[in-house]
Amino acid sequence: MDPVNDDALPRLREIFPAPDTPRRKDWTGIERALGTGLPADYKELVRVYGGSNWDDYLYVLEPGCPNAHYDLLTWVEQQAEDLEDLWAYEEKPAELEAGDGARVLPWAVTDNGEGLYWLVRPGLAPDRWTVMVNEARGARWEHFSVSCTRFLASALSGELHSGVLSSSFPLAVHEFRRLGPA
Repeated sequence: MDPVNDDALPRLREIFPAPDTPRRKDWTGIERALGTGLPADYKELVRVYGGSNWDDYLYVLEPGCPNAHYDLLTWVEQQAEDLEDLWAYEEKPAELEAGDGARVLPWAVTDNGEGLYWLVRPGLAPDRWTVMVNEARGARWEHFSVSCTRFLASALSGELHSGVLSSSFPLAVHEFRRLGPA
């Protein structure tokens, strides 16, 4: 599936209705701080749902999240350093070994410590970034050729299966919680 224009937000709204109050962000400032643009579907996901917990397991990171534990900018900074340290001892995922400057940026985490990342390749527009999932405290990675909203919607609906994420995700009856105040 081509992640270009792969906004699955309408499917997420079917799975769980959006909160009434949208979150407003200064995306220009956020992207300047990150040194890169971000996918449009992610920005809309944050606008509609904010930093959020899905099925008491998966946490979508939000820049400036009211719950500081799930702040996107903090996670990006910490993960870049942690992964470089890790890859000094473990093999990088094949998608990052091409030598073209590819890297990963986190967009979600789980309560078990799994990380969900965008695969960022030089010259590739953010709306074409795909998703990589890393097991908690391990070297196993999975790559999914979908956008972050398509990944989330497909995982919640059971259409997409990960060997890394918990076998109890998704729940039979979905749960949603916005992080911080409404």
